[in-house]
Amino acid sequence: MQRTTLLALGCLPWLTACQWLPNMPGWPATESQLQPRSINWERQAAGCQGELCSLLHVESLSFPGEPELDALIEARLLELALSEEATPGARSLLEHAGRLLPNAPERWQSWLQAKLIDQHGDVLVVELSSYLFTGGAHGIPGRGFINYSRSRKQALRLTDIILPGREDAFWNLARAARRAWLQSEGLDQDRDFQASWPFVMTDNVALLRDRIQLKYDVYAMAPYSMGHPVLDIPYGHLQEVLRPEFLPKP
Repeated sequence: MQRTTLLALGCLPWLTACQWLPNMPGWPATESQLQPRSINWERQAAGCQGELCSLLHVESLSFPGEPELDALIEARLLELALSEEATPGARSLLEHAGRLLPNAPERWQSWLQAKLIDQHGDVLVVELSSYLFTGGAHGIPGRGFINYSRSRKQALRLTDIILPGREDAFWNLARAARRAWLQSEGLDQDRDFQASWPFVMTDNVALLRDRIQLKYDVYAMAPYSMGHPVLDIPYGHLQEVLRPEFLPKP
């Protein structure tokens, strides 16, 4: 469909594809590398035809033998969707589409995506993306992560991976990473920018194989034109901050 293709191209800065990676030295091998099954579907307003139809487009994943992770992905994508448009009581993305689309205005389009960006040791890292277009100058993107422990059958929270009492040390490292980001953007001497866009904490934290990554929503720490600011903290800086089981072995 031409309309869908054009919008998909417009969303590429926000919804980029990424392949999962093999194990690398430093992390113990898992029993097997999971290769998820793709789930792709789209719903549009009933009876609507042409370029102005409202729609919901979903690109998600299903993991063999990990129903808990599948449920988490569905719930988190639904959470992203509901943060854009309220459909009280919706318990699934299909129900969300059924409630919302009949009353959605023309050109309203919502894109939701889950992609596996890393797996190492016991952990699978899934990035969640959303993009809401309502007909204005640009759409509204959202981001999130799931750091899933295969042995615990649950998502890891930041408090699960940081040593007790070391939260302040973690966020001090994040502030240092922000200073490096400001320098890379040529903003380290721009006091007005730093006053207008101060450092803030985020829940969007990814436990990657070689670093901790923080990815910020648009408008959280920079203007829309700068997209999603990314802060990286190498594990070498986190030796006295993270619990030992979440650090690569020497």
